[in-house]
Amino acid sequence: MASYGNFKVRNTTRARELRRAATPAERLLWLYLARSQLGVKFSRQMPVGPFFADFLCRERMLIVELDGFSHDVQPQRDLQRDGYLKRAGYQVLHFSNADVLGNVAGVISAISLVLGEGPTPDPSRKREGGL
Repeated sequence: MASYGNFKVRNTTRARELRRAATPAERLLWLYLARSQLGVKFSRQMPVGPFFADFLCRERMLIVELDGFSHDVQPQRDLQRDGYLKRAGYQVLHFSNADVLGNVAGVISAISLVLGEGPTPDPSRKREGGL
């Protein structure tokens, strides 16, 4: 049990560090994803298995990743990571930092489009009085 506790603390500490060290693009995108502004909850820098997702929507099994310099020099690691996340049932969207900084409205539109394609909660319910 202690090792699980340590694992949890390490993940929480690392997630907090990643949030504090957010890039300007991550900070800008978070302004649009925070507080369920797209109709679903997103979280930042969330652990998913051995990886951290930049932005995670558990409800729709959607991960939004912003790719900066490190992604240019580690393409094989990114492929392995995406494979893991897809096998875990997540859809992964990638945008470059330049995409976000230069066209945040387009990035939000693309995310909204994907969210609109996903399953939504069933709003139907039995009406009273047979109506």
